[in-house]
Amino acid sequence: MCGRGVNPRPHSLDMTSVTPNSQLPIEAFADEIRQAIERSRVVVVSGDTGSGKTTRLPRICLEAGCGRRGRIAVTQPRRLACVAMATRVAEESGCELGDFVGFRHRFEKEVSRQTVVEFMTDGMLLADTRSDPRLAAYDTIIIDEAHERSLNIDFLLGVLKRILKRRKDLRVIIS
Repeated sequence: MCGRGVNPRPHSLDMTSVTPNSQLPIEAFADEIRQAIERSRVVVVSGDTGSGKTTRLPRICLEAGCGRRGRIAVTQPRRLACVAMATRVAEESGCELGDFVGFRHRFEKEVSRQTVVEFMTDGMLLADTRSDPRLAAYDTIIIDEAHERSLNIDFLLGVLKRILKRRKDLRVIIS
């Protein structure tokens, strides 16, 4: 479980109680993915486009106990995808964008102190390492669309490998 042995901060919204879309292919593997996240610090999730990885993985992480010691970061390669996915997850969760679920990219942000799931461009997470080299603000990082292999993603994977050696509480999910 993420944040094991620490007084968990209560979530302002319980996304785990939201009924997931059972028609998404990822639903057949949700328990298996949750167990992998609980057991391992690094998990790779592979699936077809449209399988529900981007919208469902943050909720699976919450079910695994993540997001209690820090935020859950979900990277997206483009600003439009960052905003669209955050908006969709917020709507599915029944919360206002910027509250429990938010987003951040170079030109715009919708986050608050209550934000637990934060969608961001991969460039923003990389930029965060300048002021927060251990990425202490996050207890879970989901690198989405890793197959696109941009320089940002390549650098992030290298940086995360180093951070994982120093932070035993960090979870990284690559999809």
